Amino acid sequence: MDPLDRIAAALERLAPPPPPAADPLAHPAYVWRGGVLVAARAFAPLDLALLQRVDQQRDALVANLERLAAGHAAQDVLLWGARGTGKSALVKASVGAVQARGGALALVEVAAEQLATLPALFDVLARQPRAYALFVDDLGVDDAGEARALRSLLEGGAEARPANARLIVTANRRHLVVREHAAAERAINPRDADDDQLALADRFGLSLGFHAVDQDHYLAIVRAYAERHGLAFDPAEAVRWATQRGSRSGRVAWQYVVELAGRSGISL
Repeated sequence: MDPLDRIAAALERLAPPPPPAADPLAHPAYVWRGGVLVAARAFAPLDLALLQRVDQQRDALVANLERLAAGHAAQDVLLWGARGTGKSALVKASVGAVQARGGALALVEVAAEQLATLPALFDVLARQPRAYALFVDDLGVDDAGEARALRSLLEGGAEARPANARLIVTANRRHLVVREHAAAERAINPRDADDDQLALADRFGLSLGFHAVDQDHYLAIVRAYAERHGLAFDPAEAVRWATQRGSRSGRVAWQYVVELAGRSGISL
């Protein structure tokens, strides 16, 4: 074999070509990976009824996604607040609920580090007779330039997202941009720094807050999961489980239910 052919073959093995792009109309959920739309291996959203005490957030998000699926005006959405409170689960469950009702809507998961490639994704989706919820989970913006670029994509930029696509972002803080106290101290007017921090969050037309889960709320989540899977549970043990982990949240509640199922020899 020619040496150049051997080198080319070796390079191809080291950096294989991207997978073929998935049909953007054929699947309920996708992952935007390496500039290619890839079908999600398993999209199994929770039943909305399992998400406890987030009724207002649920109703607002579902209504917005239904408008998007119908081709009507819809908002970009920011879900912010305490970790483990069901933000990501609500996004997936809401998309699944709209799909179950016949809505022409798909989820596209976009990693936070892939935000710079969103214009290429917009080009792919803009031509499709379907709506897309672009899901960016656990976003935190560390760089002011990155924040400005995302603001431009959300509103007013030359490469703003098409009408059939809206961003659905979750974050642990409403500000999104990491606060730098030194920058605030250097500012001539400290309020200017605060306003700049909020400028990105303000681009989201729908902002939904999620707050820390108290003990009653935590037990309600455990009860909903346990009843759905036919599992008995001891509330005192469920509380001890959360205490040992230093957190009461929907995530911890689910982990406790997984423990119960494992003890009972049940697969979830």
